[in-house]
Amino acid sequence: MPTYEYECHKCLHRFEEFQSMTDEPVKACPVCGGEVRRLISGGGGLLFKGNGFYITDHRSESYKKKEREEKGLPATTGQTKEKKEPAAKKTE
Repeated sequence: MPTYEYECHKCLHRFEEFQSMTDEPVKACPVCGGEVRRLISGGGGLLFKGNGFYITDHRSESYKKKEREEKGLPATTGQTKEKKEPAAKKTE
């Protein structure tokens, strides 16, 4: 459920309400009973780490190892294997 922030025109009291998106906006201040307006807020925060875009991009090696074991994949040491290119054929 979203959190909406309100401010009273009369006493300038600010408060938050957890409401469904289909609920009617609050009309009266809980402190003085004055008219309130709904404010625009920044919304929920996101956590970006390092160069990646997902929180899971920087999991620990032990977490990755356990995840691979649960999926039935062979455990790795975290080192990437280099692909070997086939040798170029000689043309005479």
